[in-house]
Amino acid sequence: MYTPQAGIFALGTSSHAYLEFDALDATKHDEFAAKLAAIHEPRTTTGGVNFVIGFRPELWRKLTPGDIPTDVKGFNAPINGIEGFAMPATQHDAVVWLSGSAYDVLFDMARDVIRDLDGLAKLADETASWPYRHVRDLTGFIDGSENPSLLDAPAAALIPEGTPGAAGSILLLQKWVHKSAEWEALPVERQEKIMGRLKLDSTEIEDKPEDSHVARTDQDDFGKVFRRNMPYGGVQDHGTMFVGFTCEQQRLAKMLDSMAGLVNGTRDALTRFTTPLTGSYYFVPSVESLRRLRPDEAAS
Repeated sequence: MYTPQAGIFALGTSSHAYLEFDALDATKHDEFAAKLAAIHEPRTTTGGVNFVIGFRPELWRKLTPGDIPTDVKGFNAPINGIEGFAMPATQHDAVVWLSGSAYDVLFDMARDVIRDLDGLAKLADETASWPYRHVRDLTGFIDGSENPSLLDAPAAALIPEGTPGAAGSILLLQKWVHKSAEWEALPVERQEKIMGRLKLDSTEIEDKPEDSHVARTDQDDFGKVFRRNMPYGGVQDHGTMFVGFTCEQQRLAKMLDSMAGLVNGTRDALTRFTTPLTGSYYFVPSVESLRRLRPDEAAS
């Protein structure tokens, strides 16, 4: 049996940091990966830190052939949708997602991670995030209404035992900036039609429009994913970090195509009020696969 990285399912954390890295030297990928695999929780009594480590699929395949599904690939090209809408590809080599109850501990750990990778990788993107009104995103709507429970989440997020990459997961990480002034100028009833849900309690609208966000991302059509979305940013520049885990990359890929209008010619109405700035896929290997990258394990 393989063990998933625990941070995938560590709900209830109030502070988050996403660190994306690019390796500096292709001849030192093994050393780069070993440094990432050696990350461990800080020694502190002020609140623990959860972390998730992911690799660009092509890099992980190079490091550990056969320990990833053959069809998983990076976000290597933009998604060009209808009406000029596009989702950019900003693929990096690795991600370290830190979460915990206090940002000061995350801050110190993030600095340690960056320092450990000095000379091997550069920090390509850094984002901090935090919860808003407990379970809502910055549109004011409840986020993750279709999320599976923690009991069912592993079936949606984790690659099954007995297959390449067992207990690993495919992560989609996207940063979406909101057009808040335009969104907030809309009547609540119009916002609800765009979302396909009621704002107060997230009840799904029975006769929701075809271009509503719920209709364009219906998990009954594309398959279940486990989302850990969080708000990010400041007062004037903010949005949503989409953090989605799945056992099959096509579930997420088809969902993005649907939002862009490439499935049935209908674009997700929410994309008129929020714009993707980044897009990367990462393979999040099992604990055992990560451990094998450590120098002390390789020597034993």
